[in-house]
Amino acid sequence: MYIKDSIMLSLGALKDQRMRSFLTAMGIAVGIASVVLLTSLGEGLHRFVMAEFTQFGTNIIAVNPGKTETIGMAGAIINNVRPLTMEDALSLETVPKVEGVIPFVQGNAPVEYEGRIRHTNLFGVGPKVPEVWRIGVAVGRFLPDDDPRTPRAFVAIGSKVRTELFGDINPLGKKVRIGGERYIVSGVMEPKGQMLGFDLDDAVYIPTRRALAMYNRDSLMEIDLLYKEGSDPDKIVKDIKKMLIARHGSEDFTLTTQEQMMKVLGSILNVLTIAVGALGGISLVVGGVGILTIMTIAVHERTTEIGLLRAIGAGRWQILAVFLGEAVALSGLGGLAGLIMGTAGAVLINLFVPAMHTHTPWTYVLLSELTAVLIGLMAGVLPARHAAMLDPIEALRAE
Repeated sequence: MYIKDSIMLSLGALKDQRMRSFLTAMGIAVGIASVVLLTSLGEGLHRFVMAEFTQFGTNIIAVNPGKTETIGMAGAIINNVRPLTMEDALSLETVPKVEGVIPFVQGNAPVEYEGRIRHTNLFGVGPKVPEVWRIGVAVGRFLPDDDPRTPRAFVAIGSKVRTELFGDINPLGKKVRIGGERYIVSGVMEPKGQMLGFDLDDAVYIPTRRALAMYNRDSLMEIDLLYKEGSDPDKIVKDIKKMLIARHGSEDFTLTTQEQMMKVLGSILNVLTIAVGALGGISLVVGGVGILTIMTIAVHERTTEIGLLRAIGAGRWQILAVFLGEAVALSGLGGLAGLIMGTAGAVLINLFVPAMHTHTPWTYVLLSELTAVLIGLMAGVLPARHAAMLDPIEALRAE
């Protein structure tokens, strides 16, 4: 029997049993579609989260009060031996390769202008925010570079705050009331969007010292440092530790580089993508069981045909190839249909629900199709082997 004849026999058998072949292939198609769709959602989430963290750049080091290894969660100020202060932030400006330092305090406050009031996020920061956080100024300028111990009452506002309070009016030089004090608007920030649930456009920025006084606190929530591009972050981390230990007497703080955060996030999100893909893979197993069942039934139904093929000279390996070809064709066609369904589903979700951030990883798509073919091959082995081992005389006698 020629290879061409084996292929024609396999395809002819599938064509003769159209409905059965279609339903069997659909079992694989649903499994592949599930894998593609779930991995698209997982990869989309991966890219979205990574983009959220990299929008501020990758050469940033965050200093938080508290030592996570000994005291507890970073930021747990109540447990600190010594909190982070403005003086700590000023001292870190002298660390080699550090280009900008932001002493950071965050809270909420009402902002009032001519009877209009908007409750918004308030960030107590330094004048280096545009460089360190990569936030541009659309109109005017950011906070002036005053003495951080006695800064003037200037405020930079987000684009949404500008729209809600001022409308089409130019806000520069206007006076707003924040927390009972008057501030002069020095600039309007460019739209930045959201960062892990925080709307950076619905925010105002005032000097850190004034924010500390407003919230009646002495300690900073965080100090962000921007180091020179291409510098060794490990060396800078050592210098920062040395400086703060000399000031505090012990390592009662936590340093986190953007690179470390990205690695941890990347590993977590990769596991998540694989996990959701594995959940969809359960459907592939079900589809493989369907192929095994259908091929077993086909062997019993075509026993006489097998006997005839053996009688006219077809070898066992050729019979094996015919039935394996049917199983692979079923799984391959089902896998192709599943790829189309899954990819189309991801595109539709991205079109109608853009917040889902789907992205189809083509590596997983190819692996899914190869897995479908492999499952079909494995599911068809036992029925095909049984068909190949049939005695031709006994097979011809079967009804």
